[in-house]
Amino acid sequence: MTDMKTMQFSLAPDKLWQSINPWSFYNQGAQIGLINIDLGITPRPDIEEDILEQVGSYGRQLGWIGDALEVLLNHVPLDNLDKEEQRAITIVKGRLAEIAEIKQRHGRNGGAEASQAA
Repeated sequence: MTDMKTMQFSLAPDKLWQSINPWSFYNQGAQIGLINIDLGITPRPDIEEDILEQVGSYGRQLGWIGDALEVLLNHVPLDNLDKEEQRAITIVKGRLAEIAEIKQRHGRNGGAEASQAA
């Protein structure tokens, strides 16, 4: 009889463990499963982590800034702006209106009242 040698190989790694906390990766641009997370380049990721945990997500922070900007746009005279400045304000107002519409579709009020409730 002939001795047959079998060859074994595995398509999966021996350990099927992976961390899903993006802050545990201190290399930028880590991949979690099929989702790529680009944390950007920052000299102090520890500070950013604290801000995200203690203050709010980037989306929430941008929402607060947008709400404050909307208040300013409603109270500051904008008559003396040149054409490019008016264009920039028009674009921001349009984006803020789109955000308010999306929040309303999801059952949240647009504007400053929504941020206080959040």
